[in-house]
Amino acid sequence: MAIFKRAALFLFLVPLLTAVNCKKSSKNNDPVGPVELQETIVADDLNYPWEILWGPDNQIWFTQRGGEVSRLDPATGDVTPVYDIPDVVSNGEGGLLGMVLHPSFTTTPHVFVVYDYNSGGGNYREKVVRFTYSGGTLTSPFTVIDNLAASGIHNGSRLLISGDKIFITTGDASDQSLPQNINSRNGKILRLNLDGSIPADNPVANNPYWSLGHRNPQGLVFANNNLISSEHGPDSDDEINLIEKGRNYGWPDVKGFCDAGEQSTCTAKNVKEPLKAWTPTVATSGLDYYNSDLIPQWKNSLLLTTLKGQTLYQMELNSAQNGITSSNTYLNGKYGRLRDICISPEGKVYVCTSNGDDRIIELKPK
Repeated sequence: MAIFKRAALFLFLVPLLTAVNCKKSSKNNDPVGPVELQETIVADDLNYPWEILWGPDNQIWFTQRGGEVSRLDPATGDVTPVYDIPDVVSNGEGGLLGMVLHPSFTTTPHVFVVYDYNSGGGNYREKVVRFTYSGGTLTSPFTVIDNLAASGIHNGSRLLISGDKIFITTGDASDQSLPQNINSRNGKILRLNLDGSIPADNPVANNPYWSLGHRNPQGLVFANNNLISSEHGPDSDDEINLIEKGRNYGWPDVKGFCDAGEQSTCTAKNVKEPLKAWTPTVATSGLDYYNSDLIPQWKNSLLLTTLKGQTLYQMELNSAQNGITSSNTYLNGKYGRLRDICISPEGKVYVCTSNGDDRIIELKPK
C-alpha cells in the first residue's frame, strides 16, 4: 500500500513540477508572419556590418567591425566611406560595434561609437568615443568612457541617446563575476551624460550603472517611454527585457524566468523577469520599435534580428508597451545571420547580415 501511495503521489507531482519549469523549457514555435514583403538588396560586399541607423541626411549610416564608418544611399546603393578609426582592434566578435548620432545632428553633428582597442600592456579594452562630423569625415575625438573590459565575445556595445543622456550596453566580457559586481561597469546597462559625466539621478551616486546582471545585451530601444533590450543567453533563455532603473536581470544566477529553485535568488536580488525568452537560443541581436502605417500589421511592434536563428521577429506589444502579445517570424534562414535593423521615417525596414560577405536588405510591403 505504501508503494502505491508513493507512486500515486509522484504521478500527481510530475505535472506540477513540469508546469513550474515550463517557461524555461519552452520551445521556439512562433509562426511565420502573414505580411508579404518586397525584399531589395541595397548594398553588398560588406564586411561584418554591426550597426545600421537612419540618419537625418536620409542616408543609412553603418559601422563595420574592422573600423570603418560609412554612409549608404538606399535609393542608389552608393556607399560613401566616412572614416576608418585607426585604433580599432578586431578580435573575435570585437572591433568597431555600436554607433548613434546626436538627436540634433544638423546643429550638433556628433557621432558616438563604441569599439575595442588594446590599452597599455596589451589589455583588450572597450571605449565610447564622440566624434564631430565635418567635411565628410569624423574629427575631434573625445572619449566619453574607456577602459571597459572587453573580450572576443560578450561585449554588449549598443548605444542609445535619450534627451541629454546616453545608454551603453556592456557584456560580461567572458567574466561571470562582473555582472553582479556593483563596482564593475561590465554586465550592465550604463547611463551617462553626453559629456561622459555621471547623472545625479542614477541608481547609485557616482556610479554609471542603470541596470545590472546582464550577460550580453546587444539590442536597445525605446518603445515610447519604455526602455527595452535584447540579450544573448548561454545555452538557453535569450531574452527580451523591460529595463527599469536599478533592477537586476539575474545573470549569472538566473537565466530567463524565475523558475523552480531560483525564486529566493530573484527575491533577494530584485530580479526582473524577461518579457520573452527563447529556448533553444536564437542569438538575439538588433532591436527597433515599429509604429509606422506603411506596414499596419506591424504597428506597435518590436522588430528583432537574430544571428543563430537567422530570422526577423515581429513582436506586437500591448497598449502600454510593457508586454508582448504575439510574435511572428520573417526571412527565416533566407539571408543567413541577421545582425541589426533600422527603420526609415516612411516605414521601410532595413536589416544587415553578419556572414562575412554581407548585405543590407530593404523590406517593404508588396
